Amino acid sequence: MTELLYLGAAVLFILGLKQLSGPRTARRGNALAAAGMLLAVIVTLVETDVLSWWAIVAGIAVGAIVGGALAIRVQMTSMPQLVAAFNGFGGAASALVALFELERTAADLPMETAIVVVLSLLIGTVTFTGSFVAFGKLQGLITGRPIGLPGGQALNALLALAAVGAGVWAVIGDSTLPYWVALGIAATIGFTGVLPIGGADMPVVISLLNSLSGIAASMAGFVIGNQALIVGGALVGAAGLILTVQMGEAMNRSLANVLFSGFGGSSGAVEMSDKPVNRATPDDVAIALAYASSVVFVPGYGLAVAQAQYAVRDLATELEKRDIDVGYAIHPVAGRMPGHMNVLLAEADVPYDQLFDLEQSNPKFAQTDVVLVIGANDVVNPSARDDAASPIYGMPILEVDKARNVVVVKRSLSPGFAGIDNPLFYENETMMLFADGKDALESVLSAMDQV
Repeated sequence: MTELLYLGAAVLFILGLKQLSGPRTARRGNALAAAGMLLAVIVTLVETDVLSWWAIVAGIAVGAIVGGALAIRVQMTSMPQLVAAFNGFGGAASALVALFELERTAADLPMETAIVVVLSLLIGTVTFTGSFVAFGKLQGLITGRPIGLPGGQALNALLALAAVGAGVWAVIGDSTLPYWVALGIAATIGFTGVLPIGGADMPVVISLLNSLSGIAASMAGFVIGNQALIVGGALVGAAGLILTVQMGEAMNRSLANVLFSGFGGSSGAVEMSDKPVNRATPDDVAIALAYASSVVFVPGYGLAVAQAQYAVRDLATELEKRDIDVGYAIHPVAGRMPGHMNVLLAEADVPYDQLFDLEQSNPKFAQTDVVLVIGANDVVNPSARDDAASPIYGMPILEVDKARNVVVVKRSLSPGFAGIDNPLFYENETMMLFADGKDALESVLSAMDQV
């Protein structure tokens, strides 16, 4: 019965993951995966006679209260930090499973078990410390600029070799000491590996750490012989790695470039153009929108910060009342994590069939009357297409500059996370509306009543 229930949990994991691939089924997929994990946890506790039924119910209640409070209180702008924390705790849990097995057996382990204990310790601990460094960078507790360390990448290479050496020592030895040495080195690698990475690349790092947390969980499953943990960890590891590769492709960056280049968050002054910009008022934007036949919204992190998703939806509703065609162009890495903009707009009940990805959006821009860019910067920067000397050259962008008119809503001309100026702001067809995203859109909507 235990094996059958574990199989049922694995099936729920797979079905949930499959349904997470589409926005219409994502909620159901999340519920199925959560149900699978609940089933796996209860079966494990009952089968090993670890806790009483009352303790299980109490644990579920406490977890539900904490999870519910986080879901309600954490804003969408802070969701990447929450994901980073979840990754960190997942890695720590896997390392603790390995440590428990190590102490229980006094390091008297068969070689195959010793190997997976070492892997669970190393990967889980790197994930734990690395995830909380990423959390600190995204939360603003640590500067988003790359932090150079003495020795640079040579230091990390030496630490990695030391970790491998400690792991080999642990496998062939009969003492707990090398395991603790390996744990300490892994904890250090988590810090020294993530600190030199700029804030612009934290979403990719979080995705990679998510994959590592799954691999660590799978290793922990081998340690204690738990099939559900092996399968669940493997699914998370594979899905996270695929997502990491896709995000790298969306930025035209290799994983090695993300991890070792120190890109993102310029530490010096950014060279800004001295060309004038076309400053617009809400009335100017309202007139441009009112006489358009097609409008495309391009959301970015600034929209999330301003909590402007509802204002966008209200403005879109007004345009639709005037028989204006409305759509939303979503860049794969807009925001701070994959799907960030999709979830944010779904929160405001934006229809899924109005959301278009990069490949769908770019062919439409040449026939679009007005593109309204809200808080996006690097993902609409023409330098990625036209300037071979640009740090982001080759990154796929939303080619909004091909539209008849572009309106950019930003607080200022400040650069994005890439730390470079954006030539789009100085084009003749671009109007700059300098204001908070939510305030700007609400002012434009009010001005529409007079047009």
